[in-house]
Amino acid sequence: MHHRTSRRALLTAAAVTAAAAATGAVVPGAAAAEESVGAATHDRLRRIVSRMSLEEKVGQLFVMRVYGHSATDPDQADIDANLTEIGVRTAAELISTYHVGGIIYFTWAHNTRDPHQIAELSNGIQRAGLAGRTPVPLLISTDQEHGIVCRVGEPATLMPGAMALGAGGSLSDARLAGRIAGAELAAIGIRQNYAPDADVNVNPANPVIGVRSFGSDPQSVAGLVAAQVKGYQSGGVAATAKHFPGHGDTNTDSHTGIPYIHHTREQWAELDAPPFRAAIAAGIDSIMTAHIVVPALDASEDPATLSHPILTGVLREELGYDGVVVTDALNMEGVRTKYGDDRVPVLALQAGVDQLLNPPNLAVAWNAVLAAVKSGEISEARIEESILRILRLKAKLGLFRDPFVSRRGVDTVVGIPAHLAAADRIAEHTTTLLANSGSLLPLSRLSHKNLLVVGADPASPSGTTGPPTGTLTAAFNELGYSATALSTGTAPTQAKIAEAVAAAQGKDAVVVGTYNVSMTSSQRTLVSALAATGVPVIAVAIRNPYDIARLDGTGYAASLATYSWTDVELRAAVRVIAGVARPEGKLPVPVQRADDPTQVLHPVGYGLSY
Repeated sequence: MHHRTSRRALLTAAAVTAAAAATGAVVPGAAAAEESVGAATHDRLRRIVSRMSLEEKVGQLFVMRVYGHSATDPDQADIDANLTEIGVRTAAELISTYHVGGIIYFTWAHNTRDPHQIAELSNGIQRAGLAGRTPVPLLISTDQEHGIVCRVGEPATLMPGAMALGAGGSLSDARLAGRIAGAELAAIGIRQNYAPDADVNVNPANPVIGVRSFGSDPQSVAGLVAAQVKGYQSGGVAATAKHFPGHGDTNTDSHTGIPYIHHTREQWAELDAPPFRAAIAAGIDSIMTAHIVVPALDASEDPATLSHPILTGVLREELGYDGVVVTDALNMEGVRTKYGDDRVPVLALQAGVDQLLNPPNLAVAWNAVLAAVKSGEISEARIEESILRILRLKAKLGLFRDPFVSRRGVDTVVGIPAHLAAADRIAEHTTTLLANSGSLLPLSRLSHKNLLVVGADPASPSGTTGPPTGTLTAAFNELGYSATALSTGTAPTQAKIAEAVAAAQGKDAVVVGTYNVSMTSSQRTLVSALAATGVPVIAVAIRNPYDIARLDGTGYAASLATYSWTDVELRAAVRVIAGVARPEGKLPVPVQRADDPTQVLHPVGYGLSY
């Protein structure tokens, strides 16, 4: 890995720091995040726990979804969904009924419309928490990995995702991206981010991690994970390394099944452990478990989320971690395969978990934990140990001092020009040029002005960007090209391919956005048909860099990888194609040949330039 700290990167960092100083941006919660949780605070937190009823104690362990844009006045459809799934009408009612310690935001739950609305929702949730018999602020969380997993979208700043940052190879960029992203989350009241992903993606067939990982080299991933942890936490949010003990080498999605990792203990220590060790050394606040079976670490074949040997034996005792452990979502199939929904939360606590995230049925899970404590299956001292970890984190983040956010805080931090400019510069360092026949790129506006942009238009990760063909077209036109867009989809029909071929007539070049191309994908047919017209084809892999191997023999002239299809990465790719920026990204994973996966087409570190 090359640790690039170019003059431009240093200037970008300086500009952002200067903007922060001028506006009070970037680190709204930094002072709070650095607040030491000393002996006096610890005593105060113990007194709070001693005042809690058993029901309040059990509630602190849960982090729950809830529908609605408002804590007290959601839309009727969201009230109906809450009643159906949770038996309450609103977030405020969820908190008063179950005393939950945290709320997780989702786009599909209508929690994240825009920054001001999110900030007001957060404030409403905190008011509900402080209105309880024992007033306790809530820890509001979300999955804001950036790249392909993003819950808060534009006008907030969207950063390149993990594999893009892996391609950039810059620790300073990774840290700056985390710092800006963390600051913007803190400004809207989200104080626990389920990022960065610490999985080492050594399996190209991985259906759930892929570009969410920084790459396939454990040491490179470890360095970038540590940089992002420091960045997020200096920005005022708790970072969360996931998915322990490592979800990188699986071909099963734990949302829909239970993956097995067949690494030996030695392979785990060499491949999977380094990023988690690095996160712990960097002072990470929380670690998320994986619903995966690792027989070498636990012969019982319980999923790691429910495994005492893995969570207590390895994570707590061997790695020496004493921060908050949060489960991956408990409504995922991987954790529900072996045990019932009433046993899962109890077993997770016995394994060493602190926060129980998003059970499918809160009443079942909450009552199961309550019954387990009352029966003595779990001691009250055991759950108090977890509650104190959770409260210590809330104290460290300054939530007991002031859990509320302000409209001015949103306006001076979220999506400000300095942050957007930094995102653009960071993205430019990540775009990877994989092929460039006849030095077609950079694409001259004099000889190749008229462009057709076709390809896949997957839904925006955050619901606020794209579609990719439109984003690419607009970016080309801003740079003086004459580009038109035609969406052909992820599985183009013969009719759509014929339409694209007809539209390519008279064009100087065609740009094709590809998305997870397989050897049987009609996206290959599209590229071949366009190349057969004689018009040069530029293939842009907008998700997995492995696409290039599956396009072999289709006749494309140039190929690039962006690692995600959010606007910031796509616009950077256009600047690279146009020669406004140089391609600097290097593959953070190997690309194997499609016809013989034992052979490497492009190794880690490969990337052309001009």
